[in-house]
Amino acid sequence: MNAERRALEEARRILDTPLYADLGGDAEVSFEFFPPKTEKMEAQLWESIETLAPLAPRFVSVTYGAGGSTRERTHSTVARIAKDTSIPAAAHLTCVDASKDDIAEVADAYWQAGVRHIVALRGDPPEMGAKFEPHPDGYASAAELVAGLRALHDFEISVAAYPETHPEAQSAQADLDNLKRKLDAGAARAITQFFFSPEAYFRFVDKARAAGIEAEILPGIMPVTNFAGILKMSAMCNTEVPAWMARLFEGLDDHPPARQLIAATITAELCRKLYAGGVRSFHFYTLNRAELSYAICHLLGLRPQGHAA
Repeated sequence: MNAERRALEEARRILDTPLYADLGGDAEVSFEFFPPKTEKMEAQLWESIETLAPLAPRFVSVTYGAGGSTRERTHSTVARIAKDTSIPAAAHLTCVDASKDDIAEVADAYWQAGVRHIVALRGDPPEMGAKFEPHPDGYASAAELVAGLRALHDFEISVAAYPETHPEAQSAQADLDNLKRKLDAGAARAITQFFFSPEAYFRFVDKARAAGIEAEILPGIMPVTNFAGILKMSAMCNTEVPAWMARLFEGLDDHPPARQLIAATITAELCRKLYAGGVRSFHFYTLNRAELSYAICHLLGLRPQGHAA
């Protein structure tokens, strides 16, 4: 059965049955967290990891900032995940304000801690709106970083992709060419920036395949809990926020439970449409909260596999 016929049969089944009834439970998921800044945030992070662990994620990743203290928190969090859970841990690593020797030192520390998966990114400057300037002795791009990491250890490497084009890219084609360079340098997969239109993802994947990119392109899913916050994030990464979403969240600033319900509905619908189009792997940007991601995974047919943490 070819992919087009499968998609048509899946679409017909959606129309004939309740939206989330009897999904096969064949989806795979991964989750992204950020390093906690306080003891309270750390407790929330580990509570989230414990909640999501029974869903047997492919991996969990931890973001990485340009500042020294953030880097240390990232390393501590990733090392603890690797040590205290059975979940494969992925550490973000960027080129920002770091020499090649600095990056080699961090990568070696991860390897010694048992971390075998790196999310390699060029990274954004610490100051909002500033232009990225490579360290004089550092890597100038994510593609160079990937090649450097591959030369150090046999890391599994993921890189970023932008379905709606990186805001600094000269064109969509130039952005696609850059993605291909990262994958050709040794990355195993791309994880997309978040998006709110399934068509944006499918169009991007089609263009990538036409450009000779065969690697997995994992869709990044952002459950919207704070609409004002998502507007700021979307503006920074060139993600289109549909007008209907603004209308749905309008008037709900003082109604957190209603916002949660709306957020779950929007994100679940996006995932269901991706699933109907053949997607079986999803990467959730959790913002260190488990509830929405867990609920959406449940709707996708995932059930606890035993406590993995």
